[in-house]
Amino acid sequence: MSLYSLDKLINETRRLAAEFKRTTGTMLPVSGEIARYDVSTHLKLTLNDDPNCGHDAIGLLERAGIKYLIKSRVVGDTVKSGHRIGQLNLNGNWDIIVLSLMNNDFEPMEMYQLKRADVIDVLANANKKRGKRGAISIAKFKIIGDLIWTRENGTEDTKPHTISKEARY
Repeated sequence: MSLYSLDKLINETRRLAAEFKRTTGTMLPVSGEIARYDVSTHLKLTLNDDPNCGHDAIGLLERAGIKYLIKSRVVGDTVKSGHRIGQLNLNGNWDIIVLSLMNNDFEPMEMYQLKRADVIDVLANANKKRGKRGAISIAKFKIIGDLIWTRENGTEDTKPHTISKEARY
C-alpha cells in the first residue's frame, strides 16, 4: 500500500509540472496520466492498466461497457488554432475518445467526446497527410464533439452521449 493517496500524488504532479513549465518553458510529459485520472474520476470510468488493450478506460453506470480512449492537451486559458491532439490509433479497441483540455496549472477546464465513427469520418475527409497520421485539431474536435464536462458545471447532460452496442467497435 502506498504512503500517499492517488489524489494527493496527482495534485502534487500538477503542481510540479506547472512549476517546471513556468521555470524552464518546456513541458513534463505527465498531462496524459493526469488526464486519465481526471476523466476517470469526473466521468466515473474504470481505468485500464493494460497499455496493449487499445483503450484507457471502461464506462460504469449509464456508460457501462463503453471503451474510452483518453487524450489531453494543456492549452492555457484559450485554444490556439495550431493546437492538435496526438495521433489517434484507429486500430485500437475503443468506442469513444475523450479530450481533456487543461489550463497552465494542469487542471481540467473542459472535456469533449467523439464517437469512433465520427473520428473515422473526420480523418477520411481530412487532408491526406493529417488523415494518415490520425491528427485532429482541437478546434475541430470541439466543433464536432460533444461537451461532456466543464469546470463550472461538472458533468453535462450525458443522455445523447451514449453509444449503442451495434455502433461499438
